[in-house]
Amino acid sequence: MSIWIILKLIGSLALLMFGMKSMSESLQKMAGPQLRHVLQAMTTNRFTGMFTGAFVTAAVQSSTATTVMTVSFVNAGLLTLAQAISIIMGANIGTTMTAWIMSAGFSFNITDFVWPAFFIGLLLIYSKTRRIIGDFLFGVSFLLLGLGTLKATGTEMHLEQIPAVMDFFKSFDDNYLSYFIFLFIGGVMTVCVQSSAAVMAITMTLCATGVMPIYLGIALVMGENIGTTVTSNIAALTANTQARRAAFAHMFFNIFGVVWIMFIFRWFTDNICGIVGYNPDVPNPKLLPFVLATFHTTFNVINTCILIWFIPVIEKIACHIITSQKTQKEEEEDFRLHFIQTGIMDTPELSLLEAQKEICNFADRTQRMFGLSCELFEEKDDTAFVKLYSRIQKYEQISDNMEIEIAKYLDQVSDLHLSDETKAKIRAMMREIGEIESIGDSCYNLARTINRLHSSKEQFTEQQLSHVHQMLALTDDALTQMNVLMKGRKDLLNANRNFNIEIEINNFRTQLKEQNISDLGEHKYSYALGSMYIDLINECEKLGDYVINVVEARMGIRKG
Repeated sequence: MSIWIILKLIGSLALLMFGMKSMSESLQKMAGPQLRHVLQAMTTNRFTGMFTGAFVTAAVQSSTATTVMTVSFVNAGLLTLAQAISIIMGANIGTTMTAWIMSAGFSFNITDFVWPAFFIGLLLIYSKTRRIIGDFLFGVSFLLLGLGTLKATGTEMHLEQIPAVMDFFKSFDDNYLSYFIFLFIGGVMTVCVQSSAAVMAITMTLCATGVMPIYLGIALVMGENIGTTVTSNIAALTANTQARRAAFAHMFFNIFGVVWIMFIFRWFTDNICGIVGYNPDVPNPKLLPFVLATFHTTFNVINTCILIWFIPVIEKIACHIITSQKTQKEEEEDFRLHFIQTGIMDTPELSLLEAQKEICNFADRTQRMFGLSCELFEEKDDTAFVKLYSRIQKYEQISDNMEIEIAKYLDQVSDLHLSDETKAKIRAMMREIGEIESIGDSCYNLARTINRLHSSKEQFTEQQLSHVHQMLALTDDALTQMNVLMKGRKDLLNANRNFNIEIEINNFRTQLKEQNISDLGEHKYSYALGSMYIDLINECEKLGDYVINVVEARMGIRKG
């Protein structure tokens, strides 16, 4: 076997994987803005969830993309664990479409269709509005070209005439030990190349050339099913507990399927061969790719039909095995981005979705920080006061870190090829995080002023206390309305309530400043106490301004 043929084999595999990746990415870009709404709207029960997973995976041609996306959505709180499990089950069915495309490629010279597709793709790729369709056609063309070249190279290698290769496969007896060995090999190969499609293509090539017996080929396919779950588990390593449970459920689903199929392996495989019309005793290598595709689909459909009734049980098992190691309070005060994964996703729209959820989490944290400042105002016990003040200082550090990390992530996304609309979204998000961080600064300033008041041992008059409580309540209302707006769909939002609260805060601040000057003139309290009082009022008004800036950024209103 010449070096040239080996290089050709490796190159054709690389071309196939690149084509699959390009095709999947372009499909995700076309569907990106709608994917979130599809996944949320079509998961009302386990069956619609399953059909949604199958549809999305067949549409974007990547079960990895669907499962990683699903894990991200669970992480972001957009999907429940039960919904995620049903989608992942569907994704296992949808991914079998790839095997059928490949089996078709082994039945006729599929590369004949490549050259016109390349030409059309080249024309579209220079068009602003249809560039993604051009990318898709290039991806499909590279996939088919890689598949065709792999098939031709496999034939050219004449593996069936190489005694060492034939002896290697003949050394494995037709028994369960051999099946388990090839199942393990299939899993390891899939983990190594991070592409079940590539391993499926290799399996089909070996079977189509008559080198690998069908039983060993099917064992490899089952190994691919387990190996492909590693990607979603890796994606979930840095995610929250629910996301790790979703990834575990994916692995449980595939391992359970392999376990039950091994009990009836020969009987099941013989029946699949009978459906396709293949006789293992009279080998017809051309039919073997269709046997593999039929097995892959039938296995995943039956496995889903069995397990879809036990989603609550799978959910309980996942919750029992993947336990939360921290309390809610500890997780809140542990600086870690909850929704942004370690790397940006292939689709900018989905990356921005994760970033938006992280910004919502950032906004929630600042409101909790404001709540702690309100608690501090009421706290009289010295020890408890110091402890609470330290918590607020920690929140301030978290606020600064979150702004920097989210900005870094958005900066990474901005390096991708983006539409003008997506660029505008990133600019708006950058403005949002800057203003939310300013809200955190205001909350800390409130705490510092309250700390000064506590240290001075002076006390506000009943009237001052009443006014501060009113202002704090108004400010909290403003933050609540801001968070409602942050989490809603932009086309359904109405910011009038936010603007009305801001007007109320401004008017109240003006009224209290005038009254403070009058009260100082009448010596109702000391100048130092009046200064701390008005500092609290002014800081609340500033915080309200930052809230409005966030709302304007979210609504796409320019600062003017």
